[in-house]
Amino acid sequence: MSKDALIQAFHDLEAFKWNDHEGFRLASGKISPYYVDCRIVLAHPYSRHLVAQLAFDLLNSLDFVLIGGLEIGAIPLATSISDFAFTSSPKREWRTFVVRKQPKDHGLVKLIEGTFTPGERALVVDDVLTTGGSLIKATDAARQQGLEVSHTFVIVDRSEDQSYEPLTQHSLHVHTLLTLEDLKRTVPSSP
Repeated sequence: MSKDALIQAFHDLEAFKWNDHEGFRLASGKISPYYVDCRIVLAHPYSRHLVAQLAFDLLNSLDFVLIGGLEIGAIPLATSISDFAFTSSPKREWRTFVVRKQPKDHGLVKLIEGTFTPGERALVVDDVLTTGGSLIKATDAARQQGLEVSHTFVIVDRSEDQSYEPLTQHSLHVHTLLTLEDLKRTVPSSP
């Protein structure tokens, strides 16, 4: 499976939108002519499998035992990669965790859900990178719980001309499958 197949899936599913006139308001508050909706891609088994396989191939050499990030976007991503890794050869058992946007106000009042021990290595994931705010927030929460985080993963880096400086300042290395430039190029449909 190739990155071209994933790019094609973004186009076929209309998960990549381009509007030079009106643009789209992003979570960061900025207006962009491009909108990347990884939720659509992760909602379909074929494209979700593509993401998981490509991510596994990219991440398999890294040393971590947990994979997770901020609710809601990181949940299907972390779960699909974890499930794929468990059925791969050699099998990898990457447990998942979720960072809540706010701690629960009842029960154990947790900010992070999952089974982990302080000192374990974690990979923080998100669907799209624009400014890195979600990755930093999830990383900070994980580190406050004693997890070691030095790597992050995103499906699409749409940061365009922005640098990784905020992530570098948090000692984070970014791994990505696609860039905005990848999605902007036209991929011929499969016969």
